[in-house]
Amino acid sequence: MARTKNKKITLSFILPLLLLFVGMQLRDVPKETSYTILFTGDIMLDRGVRYMTEKHGNNDYTFPFAKISEVLNEGDVVFGNLESVISDQGWDVGGLYSFRALPEAMKGLSYAGFDVVSLANNHAFDYTREAFEDTMRRLSDNNILYTGAGFDKEEAHLPKTILLGPEETSIGFLGYTEFLFPYAVATEERSGITDFTLENMKRDIEKAKEEIDVLVVTFHYGNEYQKQPNARQRELSKKAIDYGADIVIGHHPHVTQPVEKYNGKYIAYSLGNFIFDQAFSEETMKGFILKAKVKNREIVKVEKIPYRLNEYYQPKPVKNL
Repeated sequence: MARTKNKKITLSFILPLLLLFVGMQLRDVPKETSYTILFTGDIMLDRGVRYMTEKHGNNDYTFPFAKISEVLNEGDVVFGNLESVISDQGWDVGGLYSFRALPEAMKGLSYAGFDVVSLANNHAFDYTREAFEDTMRRLSDNNILYTGAGFDKEEAHLPKTILLGPEETSIGFLGYTEFLFPYAVATEERSGITDFTLENMKRDIEKAKEEIDVLVVTFHYGNEYQKQPNARQRELSKKAIDYGADIVIGHHPHVTQPVEKYNGKYIAYSLGNFIFDQAFSEETMKGFILKAKVKNREIVKVEKIPYRLNEYYQPKPVKNL
């Protein structure tokens, strides 16, 4: 009996030590790392947004992002489609709608935590090549990458890449638009946006996937103010996935469109307006941030973070749309 008792006493003494040791060992095991990419829609920092910033924001360009910055700061990578050049150079080419934000507007993008923006859209050359190139320089000076554009064709078609964590998970971005103007397309001798063809996209994606873990392909496409993607949007998005893209992010319609899964990958056809002055309808005054979770070098989950724009064109998170 004494031996039994002593054994029990011994076990009762050793067991807590064993548990403590195991607990210490478990705490020393690193947790599986995951990262968050936040995708936003159309950003335009001129016209009505500029007016509201000057009148109600004391000319401080953090003002348009003031209600949403806390959400954006949770992202390891933050992306948006920049619909207005940011420059004091060039001149209005005479388009129906031409946007050029003041140089001070760059402060807003930095404040909001943007890491990369797409310039492959139909407003890239609203104020000539001078303003376009000035915008790229200013973005670079503020440590914001741009995709879908470059000082020559090679740069325009190269993915812009961000490395995350000690294991260096690579997140790459390629940008395209179906709205092409010959003078705006990059060549070997001049700056511009990507020359979009299926052949070019296939080559870009396949080459990028040789080195990039998570490849984001962004499209400026579709019909404005339509709640459903058209056949061309669906075709281009699925082709991008077939070629190797891990997620497709769309913009241009100014209203939200569905998110769907295709061959295990995600397609968000349109995130809607993020910062824009289109107060003429309820649909153009709301949108969602797409939150993508990256784990083990792949996107494992996406979710929507809805918001509404207030009367000052500031997006503010809401529970649902």
